[in-house]
Amino acid sequence: MGMLTGKRALIVGVATDRSIAWGIAQALHAQGAELAFTYGAERLKDRVTPLAQSLGSTIILPLDVTVDAQIDAVFQALQANWGQLDILVHAVAYAPADALSGEFVAATTREGFALAHDVSSYSLTALTRAAAPLMAGRAGAVLTLSYLGAVRSVPSYNVMGLAKASLEANVRFLAADLGPKGIRVNAISAGPIKTLAAAGIPGFRKMLSRVAQTAPLRRNVTTEDVGKAAAFLCSDMASGVTGEILYVDGGYSTVGMSFPETAGGE
Repeated sequence: MGMLTGKRALIVGVATDRSIAWGIAQALHAQGAELAFTYGAERLKDRVTPLAQSLGSTIILPLDVTVDAQIDAVFQALQANWGQLDILVHAVAYAPADALSGEFVAATTREGFALAHDVSSYSLTALTRAAAPLMAGRAGAVLTLSYLGAVRSVPSYNVMGLAKASLEANVRFLAADLGPKGIRVNAISAGPIKTLAAAGIPGFRKMLSRVAQTAPLRRNVTTEDVGKAAAFLCSDMASGVTGEILYVDGGYSTVGMSFPETAGGE
């Protein structure tokens, strides 16, 4: 019997079996949660459906998080099938490809800024608003994904860093608003992981190498690492934790300075 047995979770953001959202879904399933999934673009339906079914899910719904009618439709379907919800996992982020290349000032347009914030941050508010009625009277948990670029400049992360900063503020305001209703809201700031989304960031391989050399654990984290932390935050084991950003990055975010390792020491 797992620590999430009897709980029902909606997973938003699975794209492939290498996505962080999939690692979270596997961990929640392993701890006993019943899962529902959404997919974004229609082309992702054929990828997400067999993954969801492999974890016993029969609720697999289309969802463009920029369309309020689709958000409403998803939660109406959950109401009809489950009647209640315990966990919402928000793993959605997007910025135009040309906004994630080159210098920040030159690459950031009004349109790209607005789109990045809409998809990557506002969607958390919109989904949580729709989920809250299904969590009434339950120990609800909302979880989203951030990155170090929310609080530090990272080459080529550009406007996505601003959107993630907005997302982290979103977590705090949602936590304050929904805490009296028994709903907790947290985020995991994961280290770089090879995913479909990360492939669009220039210099990502260099980033992986640098983190592995510098992080106290001397390795990159995995989707399994993030999934385990997510299962904890979504469980009653974390009943007193809300409004927090939990770093799952091998300790990289704690390092102020590092020197190349040499055979001779100094």
